[in-house]
Amino acid sequence: MPANKSLLVLPGDGIGPEVMGQVRRVVDWMDKRRAVTFDLAEDLVGGAAIDAHGIPVTDATVEKAMNVDAVLLGAVGGPKWDNLDFSKKPERGLLRLRKDLQLYANLRPALCFEALVDASTLKPEIVSGLDIMIVRELTGGVYFGEPRGIETLPNGERRGVNTQVYTTSEIRRVAAVAFELARKRSGRVTSCEKANVMESGVLWREEVQRLHDESFQDVELSHMYADNAAMQLVRNPKQFDVIVTDNLFGDILSDEASMLTGSLGMLPSASLGDVDETGRRKAMYEPVHGSAPDIAGQGKANPIATVLSLAMALRYSFDLAEDADLVEAAVERVLAKGIRTADIQAPGSQVVSTGQMGDALLAELEAMAA
Repeated sequence: MPANKSLLVLPGDGIGPEVMGQVRRVVDWMDKRRAVTFDLAEDLVGGAAIDAHGIPVTDATVEKAMNVDAVLLGAVGGPKWDNLDFSKKPERGLLRLRKDLQLYANLRPALCFEALVDASTLKPEIVSGLDIMIVRELTGGVYFGEPRGIETLPNGERRGVNTQVYTTSEIRRVAAVAFELARKRSGRVTSCEKANVMESGVLWREEVQRLHDESFQDVELSHMYADNAAMQLVRNPKQFDVIVTDNLFGDILSDEASMLTGSLGMLPSASLGDVDETGRRKAMYEPVHGSAPDIAGQGKANPIATVLSLAMALRYSFDLAEDADLVEAAVERVLAKGIRTADIQAPGSQVVSTGQMGDALLAELEAMAA
């Protein structure tokens, strides 16, 4: 390769270090067998950073994240830090990284591996072959809008206020990510909002349509109310290719879509920012699952979601689609052989530890590379 790829690893808390250890093994294998060399650094975030530095992420760590090609994060949080002030909790480290890196587009695939079709609560024919990408706007909307807060009214009642607000540029930049992704998939985007009852939804629909007409006419665009999209996801999910939506609806729809696969521990995600003048796009990749403190340190954690997060980094940050395909194929082959961690075990499957799952994945990578 003309230059090494830089990757900052932030294992975090709970099962984070365990699953990230298996990712490090995949990275080492690629260095030896695929001529893909990473300049890899590791640092602390979340509770681990609180224990070491008194804060959930340091300025130095954020600076490192700003200057690498991609960040790979494990998980943050746990009961040990539950009683801290809200501003100092482990999750604030993750939120600061998203904010400072301006990661406005969250990508969450909902992919149902054929070997796990029976794990879904939906009928096999509904989810077999499922492959959806949800693009959620991550830095705007009702979670960040002002004014916000809780106030006491003159009559003694209390009122909670949150503000749903979007600008043209916020909508267009996340829609552009969705259209670009669709060009590399099946060429279809469904934009979801509530234009029937919300002015912000009207603006969202108008701006997505305008951007499509200006620059992405080769992509098929449809609009759908978010509540209907929620229903359609369980009725006929395979009608979707790429879904783009705002922060609140994206939070809800992506969680719903993730459970169509029946295995939260299998799902990766990516958070992307703008492309800078050097052509680098700030990005952070992380599994959808949490820190699972109840099984931390026991070798029970499923590393697949974090390994698939690495695959997303290979695809979207490093333009190494062939290597990403290889990692994803290794996962599929392992599952097809009935090898499972405890969270995805099924009758007749071989239940393995975190490290043994890593062994199995490396064995498949080696077999395909031979």
